[in-house]
Amino acid sequence: MGGFFFKSKNLKELVAWYGKHLGLKTDDYGSTFWWKDKDGNDCSTQWSPFAEDTTYFAPSEKQFMQNFRVHDLQDLLKKLSDEGVTIVGDVQTYEYGKFGWVLDNEGNKIELWEPIDKAFQ
Repeated sequence: MGGFFFKSKNLKELVAWYGKHLGLKTDDYGSTFWWKDKDGNDCSTQWSPFAEDTTYFAPSEKQFMQNFRVHDLQDLLKKLSDEGVTIVGDVQTYEYGKFGWVLDNEGNKIELWEPIDKAFQ
């Protein structure tokens, strides 16, 4: 799991609530949870609330979006496209990884992330 993103009616109050009651330390992107994979590599999972009016989850109308860590984004997107899965937008590349998006069979937008975890250290 790369992350869980969800919409909030009052972003600042919600982040403050999670900080006070669950001890989450947040930044502009939410809270990052660090862990090690089976080979001992540092990896992260992101918890991120978004403003209620965000368009980042579009075309899905759901209140949340899942993010999955993948190893070869281009190959996976080709495979999914060949299987008839709806691809949303173009791949975007940043210093911390590549991103692509698909819709599941219920219209939930899913973010696929080929991470570069070292960029966060």
